[in-house]
Amino acid sequence: MNRIIDHYIRNEKERAWARKAEELAVRFAARAAQHDQEGSFPFENFADLREAGYLKITVPQEFGGDELSLYELVMLQERLAYGDGSTALAVGWHIGQILHLRTTRKWPEAIWADLCRSVVSDGTMINTFASEAASGSPSRGGKPETTAIPTDGGWLITGRKTFSTLSPILDRFVVSTYIPDEDCTADFLVHKTDQVTIVETWDTLGMRATGSHDVVLDSVFVDKSMRLTGKGMDDGGGWLLHIPACYLGIALAARDYALEFANTYRPNHMSEPIAALPSVHHTIGEMEIELRSARALLYATADRWDRDQESRPAQKPELGLAKYVATNHAIKVVDLAMRIVGAGSLSRKQPLERYYRDVRAGLHNPPMDSTVLHNLAVAALAEKPL
Repeated sequence: MNRIIDHYIRNEKERAWARKAEELAVRFAARAAQHDQEGSFPFENFADLREAGYLKITVPQEFGGDELSLYELVMLQERLAYGDGSTALAVGWHIGQILHLRTTRKWPEAIWADLCRSVVSDGTMINTFASEAASGSPSRGGKPETTAIPTDGGWLITGRKTFSTLSPILDRFVVSTYIPDEDCTADFLVHKTDQVTIVETWDTLGMRATGSHDVVLDSVFVDKSMRLTGKGMDDGGGWLLHIPACYLGIALAARDYALEFANTYRPNHMSEPIAALPSVHHTIGEMEIELRSARALLYATADRWDRDQESRPAQKPELGLAKYVATNHAIKVVDLAMRIVGAGSLSRKQPLERYYRDVRAGLHNPPMDSTVLHNLAVAALAEKPL
């Protein structure tokens, strides 16, 4: 079968991983509607991910991981999101940050090694909690109001983090803080204790099952060794391509649903399904342009990031462009799919209305559209003419 989703598989290794991700996606799709309706966290999906070895796919081989590339991460995340966008986006933060830490080595080596071994042996996951109500998105440069105060042997951390994806399942996480005594910001690795409270605030239009609740830290003690002071290498933020991959996976699911509908729905005044109508052909063609161009850019960008390590810091505008195009095109694909299906696409008994809600969340994941446009403009203005 010449499926569009398979166009960027390059070898048998990637094909085998793709099939494994698709098997997971089928299970997740069967559970997605209930978790979406309830706004509940899909613990069983993450048990399946752990059992399948998915949580360690970006861990270095030296620690027992699979050390997959960014290109391969994108390929697998598309497939998971095809089944359930919430699960794909949530686990993407984990595997993406592991890739980021692998390439930058910005953590102290002992802490990094311990995390990797725990991911492989215990299915440990990680995420960074940086957003706050007062400061907004950390990508906008807001200073955290969460504070770290020195104490004997370590630090006491107090604050409240929003948009804390994976919070129901993590036993450790990174928090960004402000240190008043040093007038600087710093990250700390926090292990969950009784002084950490999850406040279930996540009740949103889309991506309802990511568990992105508020996390409250009340004088949580963190050992002095858990201050993550390393700067590491600049990787340009390539790992964030897990985000556009997720939204293109949702768009692919919407596109396939609309194609199946067009091939099977025959109104009683027609002798054949609506796929024969020129107007439907035109809409399908529009979907294909949006989807295929976005995927071509996404995979080319991921491949360049993998191959051209020296230029990764300078690739930031192109990485943002890939996210901008993928997210905005994915939204249009879902809209076009709904036009093909008609009013039935609004039914909560059908997945299209969930795709419609989920895909719009991409506009609020980093980098935001305005940031991408700014970075592209700055890069253009810095060029010297021929």
